[in-house]
Amino acid sequence: MRVGLLTEGGYPYATGDARVWCDRLVRGLAQHDFEVYALSRGPGQEAGGWGDLPRHVGLVRTAPLWGEPERRRGGLGGRRQRRRFAEHFGELAAAISAPYGSGAPHGSGVPGRSPAEADRFANGLHGLADLAGEYGGLPAALRSEDAVRTLERACRTLGAPHGAHQVRVADLLTVTEALERALRPLSLDWYGEGAGGDPGLSGVDLCHAATGGAAVLPGLLAKRRFGTPLLLTEYGVRLRECYLAGGGDAADGRPLPGPVRTLLATFHGRLAAEAYARADLITPGNTHTRRWQERCGAERERLRTVYPGMDAARFAEVGEQGAAQSGGDDRTLVWVGRIEPPKDVIALLHAFAEVRRWQPDARLRIIETRHGEDPETDGYPAHCRALAEHLFPDEAADAHSAGDNPVSFERLGDPEVPTLADAYGAGGVVVLSSVVEGFPVGLVEAMFCGRATVSTDVGAVCEVIGGTGLVVPPRNPRALADACLAMLGDPERCARLGAAARARALELFTVEQNVAAFRGIYLELMSHCPVRREEVGEGGGPLPFARPAEAHVPGRWTAGRDGDGFGHWLPGPLASRSAPEHTPAWATPPPREPLGVGPRPSEEGA
Repeated sequence: MRVGLLTEGGYPYATGDARVWCDRLVRGLAQHDFEVYALSRGPGQEAGGWGDLPRHVGLVRTAPLWGEPERRRGGLGGRRQRRRFAEHFGELAAAISAPYGSGAPHGSGVPGRSPAEADRFANGLHGLADLAGEYGGLPAALRSEDAVRTLERACRTLGAPHGAHQVRVADLLTVTEALERALRPLSLDWYGEGAGGDPGLSGVDLCHAATGGAAVLPGLLAKRRFGTPLLLTEYGVRLRECYLAGGGDAADGRPLPGPVRTLLATFHGRLAAEAYARADLITPGNTHTRRWQERCGAERERLRTVYPGMDAARFAEVGEQGAAQSGGDDRTLVWVGRIEPPKDVIALLHAFAEVRRWQPDARLRIIETRHGEDPETDGYPAHCRALAEHLFPDEAADAHSAGDNPVSFERLGDPEVPTLADAYGAGGVVVLSSVVEGFPVGLVEAMFCGRATVSTDVGAVCEVIGGTGLVVPPRNPRALADACLAMLGDPERCARLGAAARARALELFTVEQNVAAFRGIYLELMSHCPVRREEVGEGGGPLPFARPAEAHVPGRWTAGRDGDGFGHWLPGPLASRSAPEHTPAWATPPPREPLGVGPRPSEEGA
């Protein structure tokens, strides 16, 4: 099977999001041939180069989502082409300038739920894609004066949101530039025969988008043009990241104006809804992500949770030994992560002050995993250290000993904590104090090490922990302190919970279970949605037995929305369902004579 892996800001580059997960997936599915279609997010990522790629990655194509667009031949020079562009971009602009959540239940705030606005966005998006394929790209048109005026008219129409009505010319220029970058995959040469006779995405059997956002666009076009099945995996909701970031920052580092944030947030919401509606299968990484996808229009029947796989081997020694044998101190709390505001280390320090009131011999080790200095967040770590010095002055055992602080700030890689396994094994209880969290990777690592955990109820924490740890509300130092005291005062309970946590992590969150899940999903999608591509031999003639027998599976295809060429496979015998007119011939069984019924006497002499 040839799999087209679609990424943005990650694999195959040496740095980026989901890079490690993609690498483990590709290496674990060595029986398939992979082609990587990667979008880069910045010059620094491209300067870092690619990681070590396995042998069965036969092709890598890259394109930047930053800087000036690549100049290509062609363009929309004629009046007819410009008129078509104005029509399709007008549909897209009208959809993203529509009232937020229009057509959804009152107060739901869900973009893309209105069928009319969803169709409008899809028609504009795919109309622009067809133009790009015919005339060699759209970057110049998307940044043109015509595009700015079209977007302005859409924002001034009656019924547009208040934020869009306040848009200025500078805001319109910012939005059109952001849209050109987000829609840059529409103008790429990934969809047909390229240099050396490479067919690009027209030759793959399955498109697997490793994230939402712009990376889904090539999969949407391949599905519409070639019928290629589309699998979408999200371990962090891209739409949620856009909302938290406010649509991004301006080039000079200042926050974007309100009208720009409104339009870009609506665009990303419409794009997410379109991707969820078209994907054959969506695999969220946890229930938290799944709820976001359902709220944005994904159907439950096409959602299947697949937890991210993590390497358990490097934590095996600490996990098998347990807290007592590995040298961990039962009176020590351990916190591991990046010291930044979402982790709420301030609340942790106030909670530890309450812990020290009732258990004076308790200690707290804060182990930072960040390497190097980050000027944007250095103020927060310094504030945390100053607060620790204020709350916990150095203490001495007697008049002749040097004072010691019960809170220590350390860095991963120091002689005391050279590895992550050593960091988690340094204490008896691991604490997570975050106020914002997606999938808690550090919590799973602590579970691999067999450690009891105390966590705040954010993101997918409860789903990951199950019943193997204590969970308290976020931003509540008193509740966090009570849970830590309960753990520190009962070492036997800590040992039981740690063993249960390790068993749960080994069952659900390993690389092996992740790869096995996607191995089955790939085969299932190919059996349900075979790509109907004519196989020819060297001489151009038909190639016998090119299609495996399992490609013919009884079922039916749903009609695409407004005849746009999309469809989804539904299970079940065809005898109990009426096949639509566009059902392919291979999916319709020949009529059969009823068993035991012969011709009527009157018909024999006819």
